[in-house]
Amino acid sequence: QVQLVESGGGLVQAGGSLRLSCVASGRTFSDYALGWFRQAPGKERDFLAGIGSRAGSRYYSHSVKGRFTISRDNAKNTVYLEMDNLKPEDTAIYYCAAAPNEGASAHYYDYWGQGTQVTVSS
Repeated sequence: QVQLVESGGGLVQAGGSLRLSCVASGRTFSDYALGWFRQAPGKERDFLAGIGSRAGSRYYSHSVKGRFTISRDNAKNTVYLEMDNLKPEDTAIYYCAAAPNEGASAHYYDYWGQGTQVTVSS
């Protein structure tokens, strides 16, 4: 089992930045690939960014590439999502997730956090 807890969400104006954190506990953090997803009201949960177990690979959805950066600190059991140039359409609940292998689809991920709300005002 892996437990994930996100933090860092909040209200920000368009053009601003936020840094989300996700702390893991349980099984060996460095064994897992990690991802960030988001879900807006009435919409499906969308993949945003993923990072391999040793941070050797990072990959992003087209919608956030160039604005969002995923990173991880295995010593701190933490994965981050740095979000720059935020737009109102980025408003959603943001989730981190852990998977045994890398992937850009939610069904690859076995463990999920409870989510943190990000609201971007225009």
